[in-house]
Amino acid sequence: MSESVLASVAGFPEFIAFFVLAIALVLVFARLYSWVTPHDEFSLIRANNSAAAVAFGGALIGFALPLSSAITHSVSFLDCAIWGAIALLVQVLTFLVVRIVVRQLPEKISAGELASGIFSAACSITIGLINAASMTF
Repeated sequence: MSESVLASVAGFPEFIAFFVLAIALVLVFARLYSWVTPHDEFSLIRANNSAAAVAFGGALIGFALPLSSAITHSVSFLDCAIWGAIALLVQVLTFLVVRIVVRQLPEKISAGELASGIFSAACSITIGLINAASMTF
């Protein structure tokens, strides 16, 4: 094996560690988010509810953006885990705030009202972008 190939794969263990951490955090986020919301995203999505799919997809993207920034800017695995957890909390809080702003948001999403799902997704992505940009430590 050439030296350049060995140099290329030298970071593979770190890649796997951060990738597994990120997937674990996404799974924790999805579970926590679905627990905080009074509607069952997964059942609604299985029932072809577009509003639920858009809202949940936006929340996932809104979380993945700062998680990506945490991976990029962290100085260690633990640092990444801490900032990933902060991103998770910010995203869950975003839903709670949007729920206050949009009366009966969960009921509207459950009823398939796409405007509510799109607005929820847009808020999640917007906060995710701001959250990610703030993680330039």
